[in-house]
Amino acid sequence: MKLTLDYGKTGLEVTLPQDRFLVPPLSIREADPIADPTAALEAALASPIGTAPLLELARGKTTACVVICDITRPVPNKVLLPPILRTLEAAGVPRSGITILIATGLHRPNEGEELVELVGADIARDFNCVNHHGKAQDEHDFLGTSARGVPIWIDHRYTRAELKITTGLIEPHLMAGYSGGRKLICPGIAGLETVKVWHGPAFLEHPKADAGSLLGNPVHEENTAIALKTGCDFIVNVCIDGKRRVTGLWAGDMIQAWEVGVAFCRDLVKAGVPRAAEVVVTSCAGYPLDTTWYQAVKGLTGALPIVKEGGCIVLAASLTEGLGSPEFVKHLKEYQAAGRYKSFARGAGIGASSMHPDFCEMDEWQLVMLQKVLAKCQVKVVSHGLSAAILAECQVTPATSVESAVADSLAEFGPDARIAVIPKGPYVLPYVMGA
Repeated sequence: MKLTLDYGKTGLEVTLPQDRFLVPPLSIREADPIADPTAALEAALASPIGTAPLLELARGKTTACVVICDITRPVPNKVLLPPILRTLEAAGVPRSGITILIATGLHRPNEGEELVELVGADIARDFNCVNHHGKAQDEHDFLGTSARGVPIWIDHRYTRAELKITTGLIEPHLMAGYSGGRKLICPGIAGLETVKVWHGPAFLEHPKADAGSLLGNPVHEENTAIALKTGCDFIVNVCIDGKRRVTGLWAGDMIQAWEVGVAFCRDLVKAGVPRAAEVVVTSCAGYPLDTTWYQAVKGLTGALPIVKEGGCIVLAASLTEGLGSPEFVKHLKEYQAAGRYKSFARGAGIGASSMHPDFCEMDEWQLVMLQKVLAKCQVKVVSHGLSAAILAECQVTPATSVESAVADSLAEFGPDARIAVIPKGPYVLPYVMGA
C-alpha cells in the first residue's frame, strides 16, 4: 500500500505490505471544516461560553495582552487575530496598549520572516508583537508558590495587562492530556523556574501524565491551578483537520470553553486497534512539529499506547533544525554518559528518569518522556536532517527508509507480526480497544 506520512513541508511517500496491516491507517475522524471561520469567530466573540462578550469585557480597558502560540504550533493566527484585534479597538483599547505575546515557553523567539509567517505582514508591522523569554527572570512576576510546590513566575507583560486573552490549538498533548486553554499560560509564558519543577519527575513519571488523560493527571491539574492563579479573561481555541482547516472554534471562559473544545477534539482524534502491534509506523505531523529531535519525541510518545512490549516504533521526521536547544543537546550527552536510559528502563522509581530528584533542567523533560518509550520498545528513525551517527547518540536506530526499517522489524518479529500506521503522528490518539 502506498501512503504519505506527514514529513517536513512535503510529506514522505512510503510503500508498505498491506497484508501485514493490523488495521487500515489510523487517522483523525473526518469533520466538516467551518465554511467561514472569521464569521464563526466574530459570532463566538459576541456570544461566548461562560463569560461576557469580548467587546463588553474590553470596554474601559487601556491595555490588553493577547497570547498566541509560537511557530511550533500550526495555529491559524492570521484567522484568529484580526477579529480579536478589531473588537479590542472597537471597545476603545488603544492600539498602543495592545500587546501580542508569543508563548514560546522555553523555545527560541520567532522574529523577522518567521514572525510574518506567524501573524501576517500587516499585524507584524502594525502591532506590538513580542516574544516571551522564559530564561529572563526579570521579565516575570512572582505570583507565589502552588500547593504542589511549584514557584509561579509569569511574564509581566501578561500579568500587568488589564485584559488578558489567550488563543490556541486543542490537540492531544504527551504530558498534559490536551493542549490549549491553560497551557498558553503554563508553560507558554511561564519562567524557567516554574517549568523545570512543573516538568519534574514527580509530575512526568505519574501514570496519568499522558496524551488524552485529564482526570487525575497532575501535569494538567497543576498548570490549570497556575493559570487560574494568574488569571485569564477570555480564550479563543480551535481544532484543525489534517489539512489544517478549522473544524471547531470556541471562545469564552478559560475552563468552560476549553472543556467544550476538548470534548469535540476527543471524539475526532481517538482511533482504536484490536490489539497492540509489533510495528508502529508514525510521524511527528510534519512541519513545524518535526523540525527538531526535541519536538519529534512527541511522535514516539503518541504511538506508545499501541506498540507491543518489546516491539518497534518506526518514526519519520525531517529534523531540519537538528537536535534542539543547546541545553537539550547537553542533556543528551549527559544522559548517555550516565546510563540514565538503562536505569529508567529497570524501573528505578520516581526521580530515576531525571538527573535531579525534584526537578528537570531546561528541556531535560523531553528525555524523561523519551525514556518512557525506550523502556517499552525499540525505535528506528528515518530522517534527512540528522546523520546516522547523531541519531545513534539519541539511543535510537537510524534507518535509510521506512520500508527497510519495517521489513527488518517484521523479519525479526516473525510471520504473525502486524503493522499499525499513524500518518499524522501525535494528532491522532491511538488506543487498544478493551484495554
